[in-house]
Amino acid sequence: MESFALQAGRMFDGVRSSGPVTVVVEKGRVARVDPSGGTPPDGLPLIDLGADACLLPGLIDAHVHLAFNAGPDVLGDVVAADDDELLAGMRKAADQALRAGITTVRDLGDRDFLALRLRTELEQRVGSGPEIIAAGPPITTTGGHCYFLGGEAEGEAALLAAVRERHERGCQVVKIMASGGKMTPGSAPHKPQYSAAELRLVVREAHRLGLPVAVHAHAPASIQDALDAGVDTIEHVTFLREDGLEVDEAILARAATSDTYLSLTLGYVVPTAEGGPAVAPEALAFTKTYGRLAEKLVESGARIVAGTDAGVAPFKPHDVLPHAVAELVTGGLTPLAALTTVTSVAAQACGVADRKGRIAVGADADLLVVNGNPLHDVSRLRDVRAVFRAGVRVR
Repeated sequence: MESFALQAGRMFDGVRSSGPVTVVVEKGRVARVDPSGGTPPDGLPLIDLGADACLLPGLIDAHVHLAFNAGPDVLGDVVAADDDELLAGMRKAADQALRAGITTVRDLGDRDFLALRLRTELEQRVGSGPEIIAAGPPITTTGGHCYFLGGEAEGEAALLAAVRERHERGCQVVKIMASGGKMTPGSAPHKPQYSAAELRLVVREAHRLGLPVAVHAHAPASIQDALDAGVDTIEHVTFLREDGLEVDEAILARAATSDTYLSLTLGYVVPTAEGGPAVAPEALAFTKTYGRLAEKLVESGARIVAGTDAGVAPFKPHDVLPHAVAELVTGGLTPLAALTTVTSVAAQACGVADRKGRIAVGADADLLVVNGNPLHDVSRLRDVRAVFRAGVRVR
């Protein structure tokens, strides 16, 4: 159906909630929003979602890795796979995300620019996956964090060439590893990989070309350098030192007054009675500590978005984002604020606010329908009744 109407008992439009609603979709976009729930135009096919249904914008995950399979040996699997095998896994990951109502993902690290190939595929087969905002291989030092994805670059000439290559290939964001990371042998997440001057160089060139910059930063010094460089988003923001996590209050105060978005790595699936993905004891201890840190970041008033890092471990499946919303509420946000974080605010952070994250005239008809009221209970996000991607019904 190129044109149809939806009716639901309530709506969250990305900013506010309302009662019964009628939404008209035409050619993949929202053409009309009637917050009174009035009768649609004569002859227009109507999908009545029910009085207990809530209509929301499709969710946006600001940090995923579609090339990572959420298995017990992610690194080994991605290195061993050829391009066809890796793409097949990425298609499954994309489908899993979409069926959970995640209609847009920002892929912040693939191998050999495969996310761009998948993005083109999904554009031609709307409804088979979310829209992908692709970074390509993350820029990293020789042997640095995620070097196996193919983004090694050191020195001014190589860094500039790396940024320009991503622009030429059609990437929509530049990802750089300012500090080390946990999944790469020999990499120390509490140590910087690039200097402040190198980060500024990358940011200047990317911004000149119209590309935002996302910076992976665990170490306090790297977080500070990223803020100084004027990056668009900082990923993880763990303030990780050699002996554990500890917030630097001066850096936190700086972040709270910055235009930079802090992309918190949230969303952890703990063991369930049904045998859901397990969290290793050491990982669970880390998540509890990081949860307390995330609460401080939320309380600071900084610009917060949720990036799950989906794919990096068995407890990070590609449909994990609804769990991140629950963690935001546990961390002090109201359900309304938490829902804006994964819709309209995430759209702003990812540079797609002109057509994503809202149910408004002209926006893409990326829609999630859940049973019950997520503004009272955010776990309702996991009770999915229907998903639409650009007006195509997925489930």
